[in-house]
Formats: sequence, structure tokens, C-alpha cells
Amino acid sequence: MSLYLPRSFEPGDRAAAARLMHDHPFATLLTPGDAEPHVSHVPLLLQPSCEPHGTLIGHVARANPHWKRFAGAESIAVFHGPHAYVSPSWYTEPATMVPTWNYATVHAHGPIDVVDDAAASRSILEALVHRFESQRESPWELAMSEASVDALVGAIVAFRMRIRRVDAKFKLSQNRSRDDRMRVIEALEGEADPDSAATARWMRAYADPDAS
Repeated sequence: MSLYLPRSFEPGDRAAAARLMHDHPFATLLTPGDAEPHVSHVPLLLQPSCEPHGTLIGHVARANPHWKRFAGAESIAVFHGPHAYVSPSWYTEPATMVPTWNYATVHAHGPIDVVDDAAASRSILEALVHRFESQRESPWELAMSEASVDALVGAIVAFRMRIRRVDAKFKLSQNRSRDDRMRVIEALEGEADPDSAATARWMRAYADPDAS
């Protein structure tokens, strides 16, 4: 699968893709199947490794047949970053413009290895728990009995995705004038929803760094 990626929307910063995968870890995982692709929605954690772009770790339910298609196929993990509607009324010449949508996304490509070892599977499960619980005032922990933990681990299939290729698309008004970009940023900052505010922040960081 290929991503339509005009040069103006390439972030030009390898760290930008890693930041998006870290900040927005809930991904859409796609793997080819016989009749149609398998699709799952899962949190994935980016970890450094010997692979050129790192390794993603995660798990799916053992009852989910998706994992049975990992062997011998290359999967794609789609990370959805900030996104927001852009009104033509925000541009310098609104009568000549049309509505659009600004967004940032990362497509990570690579083979997936199923983790068969129970201890390694538990380690991946604990890493996910730590990632999402560590910043809480009272973090939840895997403090249940070993039998209960073993049952949990047995109900999942942990995996590692070796990232071979990354396509990052940051469509953040880079194809517009700096004046129009600033007008879009300021308009988004004035919107009430958090998605618009997040998109404005990413525009300041990656579409117009001089404005930050």
C-alpha cells in the first residue's frame, strides 16, 4: 500500500515521525489476507532497536484471527495524529479557496513477529501498562495473583513489528503562503475543540517553525 505524499507535506525531520507515534500510540494495524485485509485497532509502543526505524510492540486478543496472518506478510501500522477542519474564510482571499482538512499521520511498514514466550509476552503487557499508567496519580499495576496474570497473558498474542519503512505525511498548510498559514493557526487556536488546538501546535512546530 502506498501513501499519496506530495513533497511539501514531508516533515523533513525523522524525529517528527517518532514523536507522532509516541504521542498518538493508538494505531490502525493492517495485514494482507486471502480475501480481504485484516484490520485491528491497537495501542503500539515504539522502542529503539537495530531496525532502521525502531520496533513497535503490542498485542491483540488471541481470539482475533488477525495474528494468524502475521507470518510471511508485511503489515502497516497507521498512526493518526492531530487533525482539524480548515475553513476557506480563514484565508487572505477566501473567495478563491475551498475547504480542506489539516492532519498529520505516520504509516509504519514491516514484518510482525509473534512472541511465543510467556515471559516476553508478559514483559510487553507490562510495558504497555507502564506507558499508560505511569503518569497517573495512583497508577494501576499488575498486582493480581500469578495465576490471574498467566490467564491474562494466555488470552493475548503479543508481537513485535520490525519497522522497515516509515511514510510520514504532515499536511499542515505548507502549500499556502506564510500569511495564510498564520491565519489558519490563529483561527484553529480560537476554536473550542482540542483537536483544533493540537493541530495548531503541530503547525507551529512543523509547518512554520519561525512562528513558534
